[in-house]
Amino acid sequence: MTRVLMVRHRHRTNAATSAVTLAQALRARGIDVVEDAAVGGIDMVLSIGGDGTFLAAASSARALGVPLLGVNAGHMGFLTELAATGTGDLARKIAEGDFAVEERMTLDVAMERPDATTAHDWALNEAVIMHTDVAHPVHFALVVDGQEVSTYGADGMILSTPTGSTAYSFSAGGPVVWPDTEAIVVAPLAAHGLFTRPLVVGPSACVEIVVLEDTWSDPEMWCDGLRRITVPARAVVRARVGASAVRLVRVDDTPFSARLVNKFNLPARGWRDGGQ
Repeated sequence: MTRVLMVRHRHRTNAATSAVTLAQALRARGIDVVEDAAVGGIDMVLSIGGDGTFLAAASSARALGVPLLGVNAGHMGFLTELAATGTGDLARKIAEGDFAVEERMTLDVAMERPDATTAHDWALNEAVIMHTDVAHPVHFALVVDGQEVSTYGADGMILSTPTGSTAYSFSAGGPVVWPDTEAIVVAPLAAHGLFTRPLVVGPSACVEIVVLEDTWSDPEMWCDGLRRITVPARAVVRARVGASAVRLVRVDDTPFSARLVNKFNLPARGWRDGGQ
């Protein structure tokens, strides 16, 4: 380990403080810390902030093909590995390679417009096709592996990875999916109809969302809440399991179930010992 790219939240005091402390500790162990990927020779990306900062850093990690470690200096911080207050031994672990790396599934997303032009993007958490006229829904059709499944009048359609299943999809009633699963969650957002339950499709599936013509205004597709593309009527958005995973650094062996309980403060304590 010789060089780390640091991506931090620019407006949080605790993120700035943690960044300075970690950078000093890493440099003391002979590791160069930079904030520009163009420098080259990057071995790891270090995100200091919340989940938004982490998702922004994921773009750099994926492009560079290096692992990503998140330090939470935000609110929920579900994607990050440890809190900003728990970084005392982090520089040593990074320098000595005392960590594990796990791969997280991504989505590859392609939009085909009515004029046959295309746009391409990807997501670690989710791609959301969202209405732009708050007074009216968008009319969508859902197609899986070439089979028309249903139509919806909805505020949007969420296409989520297992990693993103605890984010926007969860708030729309989608299931929590363990992150080592390969699947795509399809979650209609505020849909009107009889068949509006979220669906989970397998890793070989091609999911298509068609924007139907009876739509008041063109919706937008947001990938990880960072990148926006206008999706005109009669356009088709196709999502598949991504060709490139994002590699996440784990510095402890806490299972996902324990992280889930802790982050959501689930009532999981006491029943084994009769509530004592």
